[in-house]
Amino acid sequence: MLEGMFKLLGEYGNPVPRYTGQRCLVERMAVGGCDLCQQVCPHEAVSIDRGVSIDPAKCTSCGLCVQVCPSGALEYDVTSTLGAIKAHGEGGATLTCSQSGAGGQSLTCLGRVTPSAVVAAGGWDTELTLLHGDCPSCAVGRPDVPERLAAVVAEAQQIREATGRPARVSIRKAAGEQLKGPQVSRRGMFGALARGASRVVAQVIPESPLPFVDWSVPEERRPAEWLWRRRALKPTPAPETPVAWASPRIEPGCIDCPVCTNVCPTEAIEREVEPDGRITLHLDLTSCTGCRACALSCPPQVIVMSPDVPEGNFAAPMLLREGGQLF
Repeated sequence: MLEGMFKLLGEYGNPVPRYTGQRCLVERMAVGGCDLCQQVCPHEAVSIDRGVSIDPAKCTSCGLCVQVCPSGALEYDVTSTLGAIKAHGEGGATLTCSQSGAGGQSLTCLGRVTPSAVVAAGGWDTELTLLHGDCPSCAVGRPDVPERLAAVVAEAQQIREATGRPARVSIRKAAGEQLKGPQVSRRGMFGALARGASRVVAQVIPESPLPFVDWSVPEERRPAEWLWRRRALKPTPAPETPVAWASPRIEPGCIDCPVCTNVCPTEAIEREVEPDGRITLHLDLTSCTGCRACALSCPPQVIVMSPDVPEGNFAAPMLLREGGQLF
């Protein structure tokens, strides 16, 4: 029985999000740090000291900490949700909250929905319906999940604006729908496993447990959430079209210190020192999450965040500064 339980736990992922310390603004010692995950957690499962830790006994897998994390330090498997949307094709996809009573393709909480899912739905031209339950009385998420979900959709629509084809998304409370399949919370799933009732979790969207990030591989430093925001931005905008993608720019007054590169949680800013002492800074836009750590930490405060960038600038690392002199 235990063997079967662990097998199902593997199929349905880890209830606690993966934490990658190198991406955390606290561990990067960015000025001001960050406590968004701790603030949003409805169950006081998140604690912050020199990094972030999550108490699995308190965590309900609502995903709200992942939703607000500005740098991808906290993650669930985004490909499982994307796959559920993609499988429905142009006929339309519906994702439901496990507490909605609607069944169907279910997430523990719609706090698990992030902008990449909405961007992808638009890219596939799939109408997306998000059904939530009675959030004010929910023991999994927060009362304001619908409002937070609306903000996620708005952010995704800003990104999709460059394509000229907005995503077709609706958010509403379930009204007695009975979609195919049962509903279950993450905690309920554990109880079902203990009872051997594997059929109860049949419609919970399965997700693969995320392995540890191998920081020695540059591609793994890039959070999947932002990777899929880019991949799913279809149809591809013209090179000169501005894409809503917050990223840093350096104004006059740079003192050529290494702070911006040191605090960048994805190492999107690369600092090159030539043999003659010249310094060049490049930005990999596909790795930049717009977290503002560089701008907040810049000693002379000459880094500003631009709200958008031309589509063509994603093709290669973008020059941020050249001509600085170390010695």
